[in-house]
Amino acid sequence: MSDYIFMLESHLSTEQSRALEVVQAAAGQANVNLFLTGGAMRDMLAGFRIRDLDFVVEGNSLKVAKTVAEHAGTRLAAVDENRKSAELVFSSGVTAQIGMSRQEKYARTGAKPLVTPATIQEDLRGRDFTCNSIALSLNRASRGLLLDPMNGLADIERRELRLTSPYALYDDPTRLLRLMRFRARLGFTIEERTQMQVANAREAEVEKLIPKRALAEELVHIGVEDNPAEIMRALEEAGLAALFSPALAGPRLNLPGLARLEKIARLVPDEPRFRRARLGPFLYALTEKLTPREKQALIKTTEMRKTELDLWQKLEARARKLETALRSQRLGKPSQVYFLLVKAAPDEVLFLLYHSALKPVQERLRNYFQKYIPAVLEITAEEWAAVDSKAGSRRNKAREEFVTNRLNRRARKPEPAPLAPAPVVETAIVRRSR
Repeated sequence: MSDYIFMLESHLSTEQSRALEVVQAAAGQANVNLFLTGGAMRDMLAGFRIRDLDFVVEGNSLKVAKTVAEHAGTRLAAVDENRKSAELVFSSGVTAQIGMSRQEKYARTGAKPLVTPATIQEDLRGRDFTCNSIALSLNRASRGLLLDPMNGLADIERRELRLTSPYALYDDPTRLLRLMRFRARLGFTIEERTQMQVANAREAEVEKLIPKRALAEELVHIGVEDNPAEIMRALEEAGLAALFSPALAGPRLNLPGLARLEKIARLVPDEPRFRRARLGPFLYALTEKLTPREKQALIKTTEMRKTELDLWQKLEARARKLETALRSQRLGKPSQVYFLLVKAAPDEVLFLLYHSALKPVQERLRNYFQKYIPAVLEITAEEWAAVDSKAGSRRNKAREEFVTNRLNRRARKPEPAPLAPAPVVETAIVRRSR
């Protein structure tokens, strides 16, 4: 087994491993070469947890994506017909992108690229940063072969961000925003020559040519990061936050609120469904100090889509029902809180942790994450097997009853230890001379 395959398997979750197997099977059925690339390889080689799976195929990528969607109960979340790429969300919550190995040529700065099929080596050379220009072959004949034409592995080891081309920022100025995001997320420094290229691009004001829709997509990426406050601070210091809205500057940029949201996000499980749920609360916190007119201007500037708007603008109203249920006096038992929140929308839970000023709501939310979830996770496989063996066709009901009993039982108070006899203290009368 290749060392890189072993490294990959040790970084993937069980659900991600299953998703990888499904994509490999679909690529084999289509008889195309498959590679793991981009952020997945960067995060693995840098020692971070892999968040999303990025695949490239030399061939019909959309056919592979549709095969995966049809046979694995996977949802096609988005399709880019120009770049021939598709984003998939598996039932387990794992996200993956399958794209065509391609070359992109730009007629002018910020223009829509002309996309043509290419080899994997050409694809890697045309990417944004060298750390994203690494691929791992998943093909039977070359499985485990590392492809690194831009020497990105060395840059990862030096913890540096380096552009693949001196024209990279002129071709796609959105990479200026991406550079700030990766620097904050990875903790890497910007390589010296890349700093000069950034300065030259900024002098040419290429950031003004960033497509509106690209601004919205970058906000979506920032919203699901672990440190959105740090990223927005970096963008403001670079004079780039104003691209989204001139109002996002100085005290109007709600950095304290974003920092509080970061702490809340660390309280909840780091699962795909909770990570995706961060977008609505992020947009709410980001724009909390903006006027209605300024919010509308931001929406227009970024060409935000209705699905994204609904996650943000309808969140507060949606969360009110959950808040009312959590404050109810009828919700007296831990199991009632647990099953209410298990079924609740994750973005509503995050929003209430951030926004609700009601003490009972905050206490029950925090008990759910800090006490009830850990208690359920402590149930062993042997205990579940014993429950299932007795349940028969009532398996789900039996499990629910078992969890209810586990959460509601009260620890017996330890019996007080018998009191030891009091020690005998001998006293002496001391006569003082006067």
